Amino acid sequence: MNKAQSAAVDCDKAATLLESLTELVIRAGEAILAVDRSAMRVAGKGDGSPVTEADLAADHVIVEGLTRLAPHVSLLSEERVHLATPPYKDSFFLIDPLDGTKEFVAGRDEFTVNVALVTHGVPLLGIVGAPALGLIWRGVVGKGAERLTLRNGAVSQAVPIRTRPCPPRGASWTVAVSRSHGDARTESFIDERGGAVRAVLGSAVKFGRVAEGEVDIYPRLSPTSEWDVAAGHAVVVAAGGKVTDSNGHPLHFGLGREDFLVPEFIAWGDPAAAG
Repeated sequence: MNKAQSAAVDCDKAATLLESLTELVIRAGEAILAVDRSAMRVAGKGDGSPVTEADLAADHVIVEGLTRLAPHVSLLSEERVHLATPPYKDSFFLIDPLDGTKEFVAGRDEFTVNVALVTHGVPLLGIVGAPALGLIWRGVVGKGAERLTLRNGAVSQAVPIRTRPCPPRGASWTVAVSRSHGDARTESFIDERGGAVRAVLGSAVKFGRVAEGEVDIYPRLSPTSEWDVAAGHAVVVAAGGKVTDSNGHPLHFGLGREDFLVPEFIAWGDPAAAG
């Protein structure tokens, strides 16, 4: 969708967009929180995942804002994937207006608004907003990352964040695991390393916890969608981490993979732990 033809956006240019994009994420979060979860209608998509009026309200805020802010940059939103025109070879925005819809429907607070700017298949900028937690993790690759605390819809605190060194094998380490999407391969990966302390979390909050050094590794060795991963990918890398597949190879986004699926990934706080 919005297949604008433009020159690629580099890290320096991406950094100039960070504040405006953050404001969009804040506004999208407000739109989500304005929805009465007890009275909303929940529909099902073709893949069985839920969609609510909150997803659509956040999507509208972000897409309208991006169209005004950067009309020359293509965009792909989960809620408009039927309009997608891959491959996206230069730069494009990759959006999940409400990541963790199951968490949202269940009345929990670990859902996020994810916005990434991807250039040549690589996420350069990422913003992961958790409106019910009053937190935003954001970063630009090569420019650093930070965690924002929100109060009354405005940023009250901004703290630089870094990933942490991973403890040696056999020592206690912290792994982010999904509350809603467990799988046997991921469990095997965790068991093989030994000494794991599990942090059970929802949505892209897991990337934020890796980026700020609260979690060592976030493995997901089963398929998920590109818009679930790209923003968190950028934040973790900007904070000093690394995101790979299980063989240590880099991930790429928007280049025409079937159904925009990421077969697997591991977010490493410590790049040295990836081998």
